[in-house]
Amino acid sequence: MCGIAGIVSSGRINGELLSRMINIQSHRGPDGEGVWISPDGQVALGHRRLAIIDLSDGARQPMIDISGRYVITYNGEIYNYIELREELKKLGASFRSQSDTEVLLEAYKYWGINCLERLNGMFAFAIYDQTEQKLFCARDRYGEKPFLFAKVKDFFAFASEYKALLTLPDIPPDYDEIRLLLGLYNASFGLDSDNDTVFKAIKQLKPSEAMIVDTGNMECKIWRYWDVYPNEDYAKLTEMEAIELFRELLIDSVRIRLRSDVPVGSCLSGGLDSSAIVSIVKKCLLPQTPYHCFTGRFPGTHADEWEYAQEVVKGDGIISHVTEPTAEKFVEELPDFIWFNELPVGSSSQYAQWCVFRLAKENGVTVLLDGQGGDELLGGYEQYFKVYVESLKEAGEYKRLDRELPEIRKRYPLALAPPVRALRDRLPFFLRHYVARKLGKGSNFLFGLRRDVAEKLRNEVLRERDPRFSPLCSALYKDSFGRYLTTLLRYGDRNSMAHSREVRLPFCDHRLAELVFSLPPHYLMGEVQTKRLLREAMRGILPEKIRTRWNKRGFLPPQDLWFSGPLFDLAKDVIESRSFTQSGIWEISWWRKVLKRIQKKESNLGWVLWQPLMFEAWRKYFLVHFR
Repeated sequence: MCGIAGIVSSGRINGELLSRMINIQSHRGPDGEGVWISPDGQVALGHRRLAIIDLSDGARQPMIDISGRYVITYNGEIYNYIELREELKKLGASFRSQSDTEVLLEAYKYWGINCLERLNGMFAFAIYDQTEQKLFCARDRYGEKPFLFAKVKDFFAFASEYKALLTLPDIPPDYDEIRLLLGLYNASFGLDSDNDTVFKAIKQLKPSEAMIVDTGNMECKIWRYWDVYPNEDYAKLTEMEAIELFRELLIDSVRIRLRSDVPVGSCLSGGLDSSAIVSIVKKCLLPQTPYHCFTGRFPGTHADEWEYAQEVVKGDGIISHVTEPTAEKFVEELPDFIWFNELPVGSSSQYAQWCVFRLAKENGVTVLLDGQGGDELLGGYEQYFKVYVESLKEAGEYKRLDRELPEIRKRYPLALAPPVRALRDRLPFFLRHYVARKLGKGSNFLFGLRRDVAEKLRNEVLRERDPRFSPLCSALYKDSFGRYLTTLLRYGDRNSMAHSREVRLPFCDHRLAELVFSLPPHYLMGEVQTKRLLREAMRGILPEKIRTRWNKRGFLPPQDLWFSGPLFDLAKDVIESRSFTQSGIWEISWWRKVLKRIQKKESNLGWVLWQPLMFEAWRKYFLVHFR
């Protein structure tokens, strides 16, 4: 995993600009840097290297192919590069390195833009064709790796991070305040869900998108090169056949993500997904092979899952490492945390993730497997039972519905219940906002915004039904490729790269999505089970104590507890600060009453107080560098 950057201009490029772009991303690639500038001086590509596969200088980037026609700068990993290399050799390709970078470059030479269909990996890259004078850019199917770009007049630039683009004089740091607030109100919208970004001058490729830039006239053509469609053959599988195929694909997904020339380990929370990955790794490795696992703990709180993580690390070969994130440490590290994350983050969970990646760095493990993506792919949240029930009704599965519905209500009592505030929300918003402001009640983030600002955020984009899928699979598809997961992947990219670690996600393998979104709903959530397909596939592999866990906690610090301690003083300083009181968007009196309620030991307010804390910290520790 690396940092990439590039500039295309109608005139000669100042090489200093590109140097700035790659140097500010040095954390993404501490193992080397490279710059390539075209003979006419109008195209420049830059790279910061984190060496993972083929550690020799032969794998350095930007890389030029044997013919001298094509040049690539690339961030990510092509997991099936060994198989592609052999296929390309049979077609006549020759290689000077053992890198996946060169495989990707040769794949483009032989198959053109269709090479994307053959890649199994996470990637963001740009390949310049010096003959055609075109720049071919692409982002992986899930959007694990970022591709940000800006087009200003006769100037085009791209990079892995916002900060690299913001170093350029023609790219102002002007931002869309409503979009940023929308991201705070609901992290699924505004920040990662479309081509626009918080910064008005910066765009992004969405997951599964590619782009060609004509370097002559700067015209950009963007298209989606991959999507999921129901597969009739998969839809005909018996339940046992589907379970066996899913198990085979998941094991293979883990197997190819173990390919590395540097140490590989795993993040381990004790939850179903990360535990399944570590359990599969143990089957893939030879007995007694050392394997490092990294766990975040919160001893003495409901958030601690160590009892489950212990079940996985039992036995030979597993070397366990533990970190205990604290509120005090978070306050100390907040400036760096915000700088490297680049945008506000949704909760303290992202800081816990940051600490786990740092722990891996301290122990010399460069690559980490992680369970991100399993919840959105397989139905890991109990709220998915609502669309599961809709799916059964649509399919006419009334006998199953009659049998399972009472059991769903028993095991997951809140899954089908209407929101607690549903009755309250029938009142006009202006009235609820007025009462909340006057009485200092409520915990809705919108109550803390000036009413005209809050009204703009209420027109939240609803999750529309995709006609290709059942209601359940439609929800899972939307959350995997356009909503929740896309934002979570940004967190993972920035937090891992802050510590120069590479994170690999076996559940974000497109082969799994193509299978899962073709299956009947009861294969996924039947018999009152979240992630039923995974639970059944892991029989005999995963410890039963974990396989049959029904309560999902999530990897999350005790955030409310943190706000009753060190974070309270920090939040109080924010709310009393001049920048906060004079911003013109906040209902100051409401936030002050929130502080008083916390002092009176009222719980569940740490979640809403997190949002203004992140907003002001972002302006103070990130935006200020570019003003």
